[in-house]
Amino acid sequence: MPYKEKEIEKQYYTIGEVASMFGVAASLIRFWETEFEELKPKKNKKGNRLFTPSDIETLRTIHHLLKDRGYTIQGARELLKNKSVQTKDKVEMIQSLEKVRAFLVKMKKQL
Repeated sequence: MPYKEKEIEKQYYTIGEVASMFGVAASLIRFWETEFEELKPKKNKKGNRLFTPSDIETLRTIHHLLKDRGYTIQGARELLKNKSVQTKDKVEMIQSLEKVRAFLVKMKKQL
């Protein structure tokens, strides 16, 4: 049985890395941090924000609600407080469906 090396996953991401993941400015990420209680990145001694993978998932949900679904900040805040588990599940399902769609479109182009 061949040896399969584990994929290395980062534990902390800087605000610049997170902003580039979502295609937004770092200032918007800082603004969302003040608006949403669920988003609490760690800060190092210098005060730099360090985002964990769970923070990234929370940001992904916030980004989806605000940018893709068109919610207001107040509406997204209420939805996250009331139905955070359901909302995260829906976002994950939409993301997986988008990946499948992209794969199918790629396959169609190859044919």
